[in-house]
Amino acid sequence: VALYKSVPTRLLSRAWGRLNQVELPTWLRKPVYSLYIWTFGVNMKEAAVEDLHHYRNLSEFFRRKLKPQARPVCCAHSVISPSDGKILNFGQVKNCEVEQVKGVTYSLESFLGPRISTEELRFSQASPGNSFQQQLVTKEGNELYHCVIYLAPGDYHCFHSPTDWRVSHRRHFPGSLMSVNPGVARWIKELFCHNERVVLTGDWKHGFFSLTAVGATNVGSIRIYFDQDLHTNSPSYSKGSYNDFSFISNNNKEGIPMRKGEHLGEFNLGSTIVLIFEAPKDFKFHLKAGQKIRFGEALGSL
Repeated sequence: VALYKSVPTRLLSRAWGRLNQVELPTWLRKPVYSLYIWTFGVNMKEAAVEDLHHYRNLSEFFRRKLKPQARPVCCAHSVISPSDGKILNFGQVKNCEVEQVKGVTYSLESFLGPRISTEELRFSQASPGNSFQQQLVTKEGNELYHCVIYLAPGDYHCFHSPTDWRVSHRRHFPGSLMSVNPGVARWIKELFCHNERVVLTGDWKHGFFSLTAVGATNVGSIRIYFDQDLHTNSPSYSKGSYNDFSFISNNNKEGIPMRKGEHLGEFNLGSTIVLIFEAPKDFKFHLKAGQKIRFGEALGSL
């Protein structure tokens, strides 16, 4: 593990990112993309543009859009999957710890960072003596839930809003870009806290809601469509540092409203999305650990 942590994954990811941007000659596009499709099991029949010659470089191919009817959004459930991927873990948050894979945990506070001001996020005026987990819960009788979705290289790489909510804050943690493959996640405790990530926090009808896009090896680019100031995988950063940006201003007191299923952002290659949110005690997940899921399918409801 120590040897793996010493690998310059950020540098390698930036190099890979530059390679991805190189325009391929038209004659080379079909053989290169066909090899990728065969290796990772990509279903090109779902792509908005099936013609492989259309994609000028690997980056464009990774970020391909889908046909509008390819992913119907479930209307019957309050929370849907924001992306294609594999369900690594889900359930209630307990003792301020969240499972990244079965039996391997990370600290909720280390992952999200220090609590943001109550004025911005409408958090309850929790007493300082309460745990970090209790401070996030704004309504009496509610619990904190989590869900981890792993995007493989062959998956659709855009992600969408999992519910109707308002995004009021973005916190960007520069960090490592280690692989988030489930096999690696079993070996490295708090892997998600070491890696670069973008935490979007706000509220939905039941209280606190957050979506975190976690970077990984070769995923030097995390893009949030409404956040033009976000720049990921910079050449240098201070370990443990983060920067905050508020979407609440004098002109925009509500933050950024997002509708369920609306386009939210994209990865360059595959990675992980972590949802942490507040909901009443009768919230139920409609999932099994390890199952494949597609954007628009139900995660859970009341």
